[in-house]
Amino acid sequence: MSALVTQRNSNSVEAFLHAISDEQKRADAFKFLELFKNTTGFEPEMWGESIIGFGSYHYVYASGREGDWMLTGFSPRAKNFSLYIMSGFSRFDSLLAKLGKHKTGKACLYVNKWDDVNAEALEEMIRASVAYMKEKYNG
Repeated sequence: MSALVTQRNSNSVEAFLHAISDEQKRADAFKFLELFKNTTGFEPEMWGESIIGFGSYHYVYASGREGDWMLTGFSPRAKNFSLYIMSGFSRFDSLLAKLGKHKTGKACLYVNKWDDVNAEALEEMIRASVAYMKEKYNG
């Protein structure tokens, strides 16, 4: 079975972020970069054209589909920042309450800007999610 279309690549994370035309979004993206890097201990890598990922895991589904994906990451989208918390949010109610202005999807936090986020709550969520994913997929 086919894997995800979005793959890890050797494109430059810094060049990608420097190409963000909105000055505030670019500055915020570099703040998220440092937070994710410092929290995970992983070097950032580009996944596809617009996602910055940290670490990776290999998955195999019962259907036979398999692939590699980042443990966590973010993307500076046009409308907001997508922050990828791959474990989902079921055990993060207290952290989400402290996080600040956000919306959630299945494994995505959507935030408009850095100043909307409680960095300590986000760090704790990233750390817990990465630990969970490493335990689940990397043994």
